[in-house]
Amino acid sequence: MTRQDLPLGRRSVLGLMSAVPVAAMASPTRSASASASTASSLRPGGEFDRFVADLAAQDQFSGTVLLVNKNRTVLSRSYGMADKQKEIRNGPDTIYALASVTKMFTAVAILQLVQRGKVALTEKLGTYLDGFPADVADKVTVHQLLTHTSGLGDYVQIDGFFDEAATWTSAEQVMDGTLGYVRRDTLRFAPGSAHGYSNSGYHLLGTIVAQVSGQSYFDYVRDHVFAAAGMPRSDFYTLPQWKSDKRIAHPYVTQPSGQRTDAVDGYTFIGSPATNAFASASDLVRFTRALQGRELLDSIHTELLISPKFPVPPPPPIPGAAPLPPMFETYGPSWKLVGDRCTAGHIGASPGVTASVEWYPPTDWVAVKLSNYDAQASTRIDSLSRELILRH
Repeated sequence: MTRQDLPLGRRSVLGLMSAVPVAAMASPTRSASASASTASSLRPGGEFDRFVADLAAQDQFSGTVLLVNKNRTVLSRSYGMADKQKEIRNGPDTIYALASVTKMFTAVAILQLVQRGKVALTEKLGTYLDGFPADVADKVTVHQLLTHTSGLGDYVQIDGFFDEAATWTSAEQVMDGTLGYVRRDTLRFAPGSAHGYSNSGYHLLGTIVAQVSGQSYFDYVRDHVFAAAGMPRSDFYTLPQWKSDKRIAHPYVTQPSGQRTDAVDGYTFIGSPATNAFASASDLVRFTRALQGRELLDSIHTELLISPKFPVPPPPPIPGAAPLPPMFETYGPSWKLVGDRCTAGHIGASPGVTASVEWYPPTDWVAVKLSNYDAQASTRIDSLSRELILRH
């Protein structure tokens, strides 16, 4: 987490779900030629490939895009530099910071503990954690934390957070220090009465994971999400690792002059339950497969995790991007309704970091876009991939 989260990161949720290969595409009334046209537009040399290549040629995009259909790679492209100073290029195995995409891992961890009977979705926060005022401890539920309906806000907006966070040099200091700021957070609305995206809420969920499981939050996710899903490059890398590991892309922010500068020193020692786990594009595809394949949760709890829970007010329009369809919070991912289709996934953004993972269960597409640039071009890339995958 840095001194600012981009608005896109706070709304974090972008989902997808729909589009298939060739003749099997979604609607049974769709012609084979229309299906083939949709597939060709997503293959090497197609409309999507050309669009991303053009943005990269203008230095508007740096990162990796990966489109997979029915476990087959349809398109894999990487552009730009992972480390400009060392002249290390981005590649298919480059590891990127994920910003708010991290929240999906936290949600899975909580649902695993629900499945094991160690956490109850309707239970109040005070059952698991102490040190909160009564209006929070006795009113906010685990369900509300998961769906961003708790009324809590964003710890990074509390005075003094970044100054103190810059002094933390261990995972324990990050978790405990951030919790101290979350305890100072106040309710924006009565729990359950509205929607308000909350980094504070997801930090509390990660703290509950640690409290109930007996492992640190980071170790729990490593063991029960990353390892269980077969995600070998995924981890919560520390700031020293981010700076020195040649596999990890550095984040580059655009200055008013147009120059791009390395923003890695603006980040805290390690990510949190709300932000900045790290993964490669192929690891995120494995995560979606493991989740949909019931490898992380049983069938009932998988459906519980991904089913719509609460309507999300539409965000302000993003210049250059298509209007977002109606969205619903789930437990971690978000659902969108696009005509007669639904999509699922998550996005995240912070300075020099943009991440998106989207999956389309009816037609078995997965789209991953990871970038070490700011969000503007990535948003346009997301819009086009969604349009082409959902095209009739």
